[in-house]
Amino acid sequence: MDQFMFLFRGGDTHVHTSKDSERERDYIQLWTDWMSGLGQKGILAGGEPLQTTGKLVNGKEKVVTDGPFIEAKEIVGGFLIVNAKDINDAVEISKGCPIFEENGKVEVRPIQKR
Repeated sequence: MDQFMFLFRGGDTHVHTSKDSERERDYIQLWTDWMSGLGQKGILAGGEPLQTTGKLVNGKEKVVTDGPFIEAKEIVGGFLIVNAKDINDAVEISKGCPIFEENGKVEVRPIQKR
């Protein structure tokens, strides 16, 4: 098995900013259920949601700006590390992600072996 990182971009609901409406609670529960299922199958190796704030350090001059993003739809809201046979298997696993309910994106990246 190899490891892959899922980077979650976009979506309207974030665990740190949700307003606790029934719809948002249901959506967050979808995430909890999906990740629990991955854990039970031995697929989930780790991951965390990220807060929506941050700093970006850029270029030779190391210019610091607020926010690690240009547009809200490009915010990396969190990540998971999963075990999969290959990148195609990882992509198939990612298709179960609830972020697609909110037209979000999952970037699937292989983790470099040492």
